[in-house]
Amino acid sequence: MSIIVMLILGALVGWLAAAIAGRDEGIFASMFIGIIGSLIGGFLSVLLTGSNRAALAFSWGGLLWSLIGAVILVAILNAFGRSHRGRNTERT
Repeated sequence: MSIIVMLILGALVGWLAAAIAGRDEGIFASMFIGIIGSLIGGFLSVLLTGSNRAALAFSWGGLLWSLIGAVILVAILNAFGRSHRGRNTERT
């Protein structure tokens, strides 16, 4: 798969994950979330299903695992974001 297609799919997956989790991200942050989420989803897929598919092959299952990984990443980012925002409001 070409790098441009991977970036577009990463941005789409990142945007969907941010929309599901209620987080507003820009295009570059969405790409980052989508790409890192794909890595997390791929790792979870191998860990939970035991399947060892080609990493760069496109499949609907792979896209779903990428979305799952991206949602997990957004949830982690939300958890850290809330703790930092909470500390800033306590100081005032």
